[in-house]
Amino acid sequence: MTARGVVARCFVLGVATGGRGSMGLAAPLLAGPPPEPGSAQRVRVRRWVLLLGVVGEMVIDKLPTTPSRLNAPGPALRVANAVAGAAILARRAGSPLPLPALAGAAGALAGTWTGAAWRGWADARGPDWPGALLEDAASVGLAALAVRSR
Repeated sequence: MTARGVVARCFVLGVATGGRGSMGLAAPLLAGPPPEPGSAQRVRVRRWVLLLGVVGEMVIDKLPTTPSRLNAPGPALRVANAVAGAAILARRAGSPLPLPALAGAAGALAGTWTGAAWRGWADARGPDWPGALLEDAASVGLAALAVRSR
């Protein structure tokens, strides 16, 4: 994969993380290499924990008491998760870290504020949950695109 390709994937992963904060780490870890012999059970448990975390975030996001992602420390946590995920992607591609990390951080900031604007727009037109489900689908799709293998 080219250096530009790694940077682009890290940006896309960051945007997905702006929508759902858990995507930054969950997507690259779930799409990781196959388990080494003897570690399949441990990897299976880790994947279930990651999936439960993502699903839990998606459920909590729909609750009326959930604070805005724009409240501190929301944006900072999303950026940190995106940078961590970008580091995983960059390492797997054998790419130096600075540009992919910056791309992941920029994507997370863009996704955080764009997602909040989308949800505000959707909420003004009816119940919040359809907009939230569309955002879930967009985040999962973008994360899958970012971590897909060739």
